[in-house]
Amino acid sequence: MIMTLTTTTRISPDWPCQVKTPGSYDWERSATKWLRELVPARYASYPALIRHPVLLARHAQIQVQHEIRVARTALQTARAELPVLGLPESVIEHTIKLYAAEVLQLQHIARSVRAVTEALVGHSTGR
Repeated sequence: MIMTLTTTTRISPDWPCQVKTPGSYDWERSATKWLRELVPARYASYPALIRHPVLLARHAQIQVQHEIRVARTALQTARAELPVLGLPESVIEHTIKLYAAEVLQLQHIARSVRAVTEALVGHSTGR
């Protein structure tokens, strides 16, 4: 009787589906690719950020937090500022819903970035 040993890595429910499970083949590369999509293109091409996924993850965390602040500001000011632009009420309501959904999506992305960062830090200190 041959028994195979399987290990189950427990990952966060916020783990992005685009990133392979930590410890699996090529998972760091999939994490780096995903993180590069979250930062402006000019940052994603900097050699230091390419060579050090943990540094890229840190920058992605800062970037996403900034985007959350922007979306919250847009949401909080929409009701007062959009009517002045001459937009119809239906467009204003749609825009408010859009900003609210974006804040929730960005918060989810922020949790995903934290999960990937923790895995990268754990992997780099475990070497």
